[in-house]
Amino acid sequence: MPPVTHGSLLADLPATAANEAFEPLFDNGAVRIERIVSHRHASPPGFWYMQAEDEWVMVVAGAATLAFDDGREQALAPGDWVLLPAGLRHRVAQTDAATVWLAVHARPADTAPTVI
Repeated sequence: MPPVTHGSLLADLPATAANEAFEPLFDNGAVRIERIVSHRHASPPGFWYMQAEDEWVMVVAGAATLAFDDGREQALAPGDWVLLPAGLRHRVAQTDAATVWLAVHARPADTAPTVI
């Protein structure tokens, strides 16, 4: 039987640094789960994420605001989540100190492998 792994999203948070901290928690090629820790980080001016994968992201602790290229913004508090479809231009407008995210990245359904 394979070993069971475990941890805490709120344990051993990295100290404030110039960049957000990304910690992989699981990756099987189709789905990737990571913890992201932000300390008052924001995307650089003019920078947009436009990912090839769908991303489901939740704020576990702290707070954040996402911005979209159509001018909309989405504030996120602990427990709030958002689904960012592949190809959606978005950026991190702001985060509080010690903001902890849980991010799940998945290949879009139209590119998922066929099960036989």
